[in-house]
Amino acid sequence: MVSFEEIQAAYYMVAATGVLIAAVFYMLNLRISRRNQELTLKALEQSAKAQQQAAETRQAQLFMQVFNRFHEEEFWRAYSFVMGRDWKTFEDWDRDRSDPIIGPRRISVATYLEGVGSLVRRGLLSPDLVATILGGTTVMWWNKQAEFIREFRVRASYPQYGEGVEYLYNEMMKLRSADFTPKIDFRSTSITSNTRE
Repeated sequence: MVSFEEIQAAYYMVAATGVLIAAVFYMLNLRISRRNQELTLKALEQSAKAQQQAAETRQAQLFMQVFNRFHEEEFWRAYSFVMGRDWKTFEDWDRDRSDPIIGPRRISVATYLEGVGSLVRRGLLSPDLVATILGGTTVMWWNKQAEFIREFRVRASYPQYGEGVEYLYNEMMKLRSADFTPKIDFRSTSITSNTRE
């Protein structure tokens, strides 16, 4: 017959084996968990990269839409026509605003610049990207009309009028080098600068 001590020793051996198996199982679970965490982290990093690439692609698409409109002949006809106007007073400017021929041309360019300014303000377009094609155009447009737009805001109680264009102008000016300050001749719309040579 088996003695109590032998049964107790066998029980201890079974218990020790159980503890050993549990420890090995626990170690394997830790390894699997760590590996799963690494895979999850890699998946999250790849997802973040994909989202960043998608955002950059969308920004490039928006930029190309802005670029395409900027190079349309209709845009330049309207822009040149409006920039060639010689407003001496607010009344001259306001009269043009409601003129059936001049008004739509001015609105066409202004709403385009307003829209681009809104896209930049919301972070959908980079100011650097926009400055490459619209920097000088925006600066000349705003400088020619700023005093009249500000006066219109007051007279019409419409403080938001032209704020997208003004925002875009301010962003373009931030990007200009300290050595270049545009000086606009309102009658000829030419640009000169104070660049150091």
